[in-house]
Amino acid sequence: MSNGSPAGDDVIVASTSGPLGGEVTVPGAKNSVLKLMAATLLADGRHLLTNVPVIDDVEIMSDLLRAVGLRIEQIAAPAGEVGQHLEIVNTGAITPVAPFEVADRIRASVNLVGPLLTRFGHIDIALPGGDDFGGRPIDMHLRGLEKMGAEFQVTPEGLFGRCGRLQGAAIEFDFPSVGATENIVMAAVLAEGVTVITNAAREPEIVDLCDMLRRMGARIEGAGTDIITVTGVEQSALHAVTHEVVTDRVQAATYMAAVAMCKGDVTVRRANLEHMGMLVERFGEMGVSVTPVEGGARVVCEGGLTSVNVSTLPYPGFATDYKPLVVAMLAMADGTGIVTENLYPGRFRYVEELRKLGAEIDIDGHHAVVRGVGHLRGAIVNAPDIRAGAALVVAGLAAQGITEIRDVHHIDRGYDDIVGRLSSLGASVSRIRRSAGV
Repeated sequence: MSNGSPAGDDVIVASTSGPLGGEVTVPGAKNSVLKLMAATLLADGRHLLTNVPVIDDVEIMSDLLRAVGLRIEQIAAPAGEVGQHLEIVNTGAITPVAPFEVADRIRASVNLVGPLLTRFGHIDIALPGGDDFGGRPIDMHLRGLEKMGAEFQVTPEGLFGRCGRLQGAAIEFDFPSVGATENIVMAAVLAEGVTVITNAAREPEIVDLCDMLRRMGARIEGAGTDIITVTGVEQSALHAVTHEVVTDRVQAATYMAAVAMCKGDVTVRRANLEHMGMLVERFGEMGVSVTPVEGGARVVCEGGLTSVNVSTLPYPGFATDYKPLVVAMLAMADGTGIVTENLYPGRFRYVEELRKLGAEIDIDGHHAVVRGVGHLRGAIVNAPDIRAGAALVVAGLAAQGITEIRDVHHIDRGYDDIVGRLSSLGASVSRIRRSAGV
C-alpha cells in the first residue's frame, strides 16, 4: 500500500543484499480475491473473506462494488493471521451500473458482468482497465454469454448487456481464458439448465472461486480440469459464506526469486508447491532448491544460477506472471536462456528497464534471448506493471550499488508490503517519498 502518501510520489530503493535468511509469510492471491469479491453479488447476506491481501486492487474493487450497492468493511486480521478480513454485505439492493471512473481503474471489473447479468438481467459497465500487456480482448467472455442468451452493445462509453434468464449452454473456448472461465461459471450458477465449459482454465484461482461458489449453494463439477459443468440453481438456493482466500503463488515466487538472486536460506510460509510445480522444476534446473516443509516451502540457493529456456503456457504450464522474475534471474545466470511468451504479446515492456541495470536481453518477436552477465549495476528504473515492478525490486537487491524503482503504484496493486517482507529477510530495501521535482 502507499503508506499514507501518494504512491506516484513514492520510490523503492534497493541495494546489494544477501544472503537472505529467516521466514516470510505470503497472503492471499490478488488473482483470486477480486473474483471472490465479485461472486458475493450472487447471494444476499453477510460474506466474510479472510486471508485477504492488503493491496490497492482490493481497495479499487471495493470501491467498484460499493458503487453498485454492496457494503464493504476492511477488518484487521486477528493476531497470528496474515492479511486482512473483508466483510461484504449484500442486501439485494444492487444497481448494475459500474461508473467509468472506477471500472476503468481495474481489469477485474469485467468479472462483474457474469454475476450481474445472471442475477439482474442487465449490465452497464465501463470497459475494464488494469495493466497494459497489449490486446487482451473480452470477446470470449461475450461470446460465451451470448450463447447463454445475453445480448451486448459495445460503445466507446462501455459495455451494455441485456438478457432474460440465462440458459445453460455448451461453451468451448478457443483458449483456456481464466477471466472468461470465471465469468461464465458465475453466470451459469443462476442460469436455467446445465452449462458445460470445454477447454476451461485450470488455475488454482479458478478452483478457489468454484469452492466458494459451491459453499454458497452452487452446483459445480470439474473445477481444476478442462471441463467444468455447472447446473443452475434458483436464487433462493444461494447464501452468504465465510471463505479463506487461496495463497498468492506469484508473491511466493517473488520471495523465492529474491533468494535465488541474493543467495540464502528462507522459509516461505503458506507457499503451496502443489500450485507451483513448473516453477519449482525450472528453479531446480537453475540451481535453486525448493522443498516442501510443514506450512510452506524452504528455498535455498548457495551458488551461481544456470540458464534455462522457459515458455509461458496456461496452467499447469509456466505462468506468465512468473516470467519477469525468471528473466531477471537469467540476466545473472551462467549462459544464455530463451524465454518465450505465448500468452500476452506485449509483456516484454519491462526489458528496457532491466537493460538499464546492465542486463543483456534481445527481443525477437515473442522471444527474449537473455545472456547472463557477471553482475547487474544499480540505476533508476520505472515499474511498468505489477509483476515487472516486483522483478525490478528483486533485481535491485542483486545489483551492485543503488537501484531506485519508480512508479511503485503498480507494485502496490498486487503486493502486500513487499518492502517490509524483504527487509525482514535481511534485504537492504526501503520505501521513501521522493522530493518534489525530482
